[in-house]
Amino acid sequence: MDPRISLIKEYYCDLPRDRAKVETRVFGFGLLDRLASDGIVLEYGELTLSGLLHKYKLANIPQHAFDPLLESHVGGHCNVCLYFDDRANSVFCLNLDNNHKTDNTALIPEMEIAVQAVRETLGQVGCEPLVVASGRGYHIWGRVERPVPNADLYEFMMRTSVLTMARIRDDGRDHLRVKFNVYPDPRTRDTVSLRLFGTRHAKNGTFSRVLTVGGVLLDEDASWAAFESHLRDGTLTTSGFGRACEALVRSAPFPLPVPGKP
Repeated sequence: MDPRISLIKEYYCDLPRDRAKVETRVFGFGLLDRLASDGIVLEYGELTLSGLLHKYKLANIPQHAFDPLLESHVGGHCNVCLYFDDRANSVFCLNLDNNHKTDNTALIPEMEIAVQAVRETLGQVGCEPLVVASGRGYHIWGRVERPVPNADLYEFMMRTSVLTMARIRDDGRDHLRVKFNVYPDPRTRDTVSLRLFGTRHAKNGTFSRVLTVGGVLLDEDASWAAFESHLRDGTLTTSGFGRACEALVRSAPFPLPVPGKP
């Protein structure tokens, strides 16, 4: 087995593997027949007008069919996106996107401030994130040794987001130019998936590289090494995550409505 597949399976070990969204340039009845022959059920298919990317939501994926999907993923033939567990997860992700209305494909100054602020905020509470370039923004991943209730993950990320927005405003920039999405979100955990590490951009095929603390985008091989390092050294203990949550509450001591949490 490709060692990259083993890394992905270990990093995302608690995410459900019986359903996934696959982004691919391959389409047609031949593909659907191959999926059906493995017992996979197609929930929906989206054929983009650009012809660049076709999206399929798959359900009832048997275990023997999951590894071939990951093999295609690391081989650059498709992007595999997984859904989060309904109740608790050991990985979480803060997704930052360019929210500019006229050109949302460029990296804007507000994004640079936001990434630095998120990294510093999480670092101060003992959570070193994995920052991955993703088209017009970044995916900022965290990992805990055991699944944490979704409501706690949501509150953790939302407090981080609010502190980041404040930092952008303090720097004289418009925080509304950065769109904040959190995964898992208790309200959308079964309808919104997220690309796994190792994806390639739909239009230009560029590998989603890791951004270092110094602001350098690593090449593909070095990014995989950083991904492995984050798995080994960046995973929080359960007690460490609890302390990080308490520290964030002290840093942002305001009421925060959290879905699913009294």
